[in-house]
Order: sequence, then C-alpha cells, then structure tokens
Amino acid sequence: MDKESIQYDCFRGCVVTTNAQTSQTNCTYKAGCCKLSDRNWLSGAEDGTFANLFEVRFKNTRKGFYINDSGQNVKIGDMVIVEAANGHDLGIVTLSGPVVGRQMKSRGINPETFEFKKILRKARQLDIEKWQEAIAREQQTMISARRIAAEMGLEMKIGDVEFQGDGTKAIFYYIADGRVDFRQLIKVFAEEFRIRIEMKQIGARQEAGLIGGLGICGRELCCANYITSFQSISTSAARCQDLSLNPQKLAGQCGKLKCCLNYEVATYLDAQSRIPRVSEPLEFEDGLAWLRKTDILREIMYFSYDKTSDADLYALDASDVREIIKMNRNGIKPESLRSEPEPSVPEFITAVGDDSITRFDAPKKRRSHGKGGHKRKGGKQAKNER
Repeated sequence: MDKESIQYDCFRGCVVTTNAQTSQTNCTYKAGCCKLSDRNWLSGAEDGTFANLFEVRFKNTRKGFYINDSGQNVKIGDMVIVEAANGHDLGIVTLSGPVVGRQMKSRGINPETFEFKKILRKARQLDIEKWQEAIAREQQTMISARRIAAEMGLEMKIGDVEFQGDGTKAIFYYIADGRVDFRQLIKVFAEEFRIRIEMKQIGARQEAGLIGGLGICGRELCCANYITSFQSISTSAARCQDLSLNPQKLAGQCGKLKCCLNYEVATYLDAQSRIPRVSEPLEFEDGLAWLRKTDILREIMYFSYDKTSDADLYALDASDVREIIKMNRNGIKPESLRSEPEPSVPEFITAVGDDSITRFDAPKKRRSHGKGGHKRKGGKQAKNER
C-alpha cells in the first residue's frame, strides 16, 4: 500500500493527501475545519430556487457567491475554478440550493441586480498542484513582507497573505491605526515576489477571525466561528452587567473588548428597566436602610441599616422597593425592614453543588482497638462483646 502524507489545512477547510511514490496531491473538503462554516439546514428541501448559485470559500473567512451557467454538475465539497479580476482562483463549494438565498439576503445582496462571477469548471489535478505550490509560498512571503515594511518605516502590520489559485496574485491583509501611503511598498513587493499585489486593510477583530484560536471560555473564537459583522463595543456593556472593569478580563485575543459582552446586554437592560433608581436611603420607622447591592436578573435589591457594612442584608423585590419609595415621598414610613419576608425566587439546583472535593477519594475504613491491642470488627460488635 502506498504511503501518504496527510495535512489538515484548517485555513481553507480541506485535507491534503500526497502520495509518496507518485507525488500526486489530492484535496478533500472537511466541513469541520471551516471558519465561518455554515450548516445547510435546508438540505433535502430543494425547491428549484437558486439552483445555479453557489457559495465558494477561499482562505480563512473570505467567501463569495458564484453562478454556474455552464450546466456542469457542481455540488458541495467540489474544488472549482472561478473567475477572478485577473486570471482565475480556486475555491471550495460550501453551500448550494435555497440556503444560498438566505445567505445573500443576510449580506445585503440582491440576486436580481448583483453581477455574479462565474464558476468556470471543476479543478483538475494540475490546478490543485499549482494551488498547493502557491499556498506553500504564503508563510515565507508574509515574513518577507513584514521585514520590508519595517525597513521602510511604515506604521503597519502584515497580518496575513493569501495567494490566488493560479499563483499570479496575492492579497496582503494589514492592520494600521491611521492612513498608510503604501504606493512605494507595492512596487517593492511586486519586484520582490514577482506577482500582482492587492492591499486590504482589516481591523484587529477581523485579524483574530482570520487567525482563529480558542477563547477564555474554551470554545472557538466567535469572530472565526460565525460573526460576519462587528458591532461597536464599549465599556457601558460591561457596566450595565455589573462586570469588573478589569482590562485583562474584558479584552479578547485581539486586544479589544470581547464581542460576547454584547450578547446579554439586551437582557440586562430589560431587567434594569423594572428596577427603580435609588438615590437616597429608604426610610423606615426603625431607621434608614441603604442600598448595598442589586441582583439585576433576579430583580432583587439588598439593603442594610449600616451604611458601611454588608453584615446584615435584607432582600426586597424591585417592585416592593418602588412602592416604598412612593410611600416615603408621601411621608409614610413602613414599620421595619426586618419584618419583610424573604422574596421567593426560583433557585438554580445542581447535582454537583458545593460538594466536598474529598468525595472522589475512597472512603477510609474505621479501625478500633480493644483491650490488649486486638482489632475489633466494628463498633456495634465491640459493644456486644463488652
């Protein structure tokens, strides 16, 4: 049996196998490796719409929609040669059928007016080998490009390089805080690498999506997994959730605030709309009660008669606090906060809970010694013997 070398290319979502004897290279689509992968939840529900439109994936998160008007049998997982601005490119078909229309709608593409580029044909063996040769140049090209940009004193960072399928063009993704005049840089790149150059500026969040990785939660980065449009995130999202304003905990791998800070903001804002604003202590017959903390999602507010201590806290529903504030404005003081019952709220019950860590240890057997140093079988039996 011929030995094959297997390489998992997660940047493009494929598995590359090379036969050691024949040097033949084969590529197969691996959906689990795709960044921004899509699940065809309309699979098997073909209704004839968008029959000739396909989503084609390239390196990392770059995708496009192409039309197959040549009548070829194209399906998901096929390596196809597609039309490019100059020359041709090679990509993998990732979606087909009605779900392509859904994807175009989410990206604001009108199929009636959009000019689709064409799928020229399926990729041949020679196309795949040329594609792999171009991919092999990307890492060294990126290192050289970073060195050249540093020597020219440009305030920019080359984050990634993507070669076109025919190896005649490369896209240089860069990050810069301000405007960069890279006209001279393009000339140097063209002389150094002997290819056509395209410079594309991206943000720090987009760079994290291109590179990928695991977040502090242990899951794949959201920007590499499914986020296509990045919304602005401010520290107010952390404040409304009562999160600690610690930059090390709030920042993601891109150095910016985590995208997940926005996930529960709407829930917290909805709960806060039912929580009254307490600017003064509540007045009771036995003294003043100061607000010490608030459980936003449970809508419970905790008060204490001691302004500087959390030793004795009394819980009140947000609706009850609102009523007490109205009573205080009318000059009415409730009897005492100490007489208020504990508000009934659903509690989270877990099977693990606060069990001791020693529950994983094997139980130790108790041994007792009788008179003369002889071991007894157990306490009950020893009592009977006495």
